Amino acid sequence: MLDDADRLRDASDLIAEVDGALLGDADRLRMLAEAVDDLRVLATGVRVGPPIARPGKVVGIGLNYADHAAEAGVELPDEPVVFLKAPSSIVGPFDVVTLPRGSTATDWEVELGVVVGRRLSNCTTEEEARSAIGGYLAVNDVTERELAARGPTWAKGKCCDTFCPLGPWLVTASEIPDPQDLDLGLWVNGEQRQASSTRQMAVGVLELLRYVSTLMTLEPGDLLLTGTPGGVAAGRPVPKPYLRAGDVVELEVEGLGRQRTVVCSSD
Repeated sequence: MLDDADRLRDASDLIAEVDGALLGDADRLRMLAEAVDDLRVLATGVRVGPPIARPGKVVGIGLNYADHAAEAGVELPDEPVVFLKAPSSIVGPFDVVTLPRGSTATDWEVELGVVVGRRLSNCTTEEEARSAIGGYLAVNDVTERELAARGPTWAKGKCCDTFCPLGPWLVTASEIPDPQDLDLGLWVNGEQRQASSTRQMAVGVLELLRYVSTLMTLEPGDLLLTGTPGGVAAGRPVPKPYLRAGDVVELEVEGLGRQRTVVCSSD
């Protein structure tokens, strides 16, 4: 846990892991918040892992920003594009991103992630969707474009190991008054490649949760990725600056912290 002085505190004596069961338990969350200043301060330099335990589902949304659809050469879809990403792709905010063997087009995608805190099925109202939000985090939806293009779905390019760095922080919903007013940015080797705001989403967080819940039941701890704005490598002129071993990717979502991952080869 992070205290008010930005010090890391060890909560392992109170909870085994941050998961759906914890996020859905208001009493335990309140107890943790009250106890944070009594927890042991961790030494600097300790590894920070993913801020949630492995979710049952990682649900992605494609083409949810007009500028990203434009750079992809397509129209905004009439309804959300939904895909699944493997939970085994999740790594921490400062871990390495490993290129798949033979990678030619591995790309970055800064996104706002929404963690489900309460079971949601066939939701009909925004109020119900809002009550199901357990928290928010920053995500890099790393994508191997050449693998994704082999189709018929994008799954081949989305599910590789290390292709979903999360964090650094899971911030509870009460700390983010408006998820549609958060700045997003991504840098590669210090050069800014993406700069936008969640205000630019074609379909907002609450409607995405409502819509996805009509397709599948969302369980506590599940993760929803809400789409990326323009500025990805695939949308740039040839030669496109896809990720290579040694590249450093940094990204930030306002209020949710900044992550830094180094790209490495699988060899």
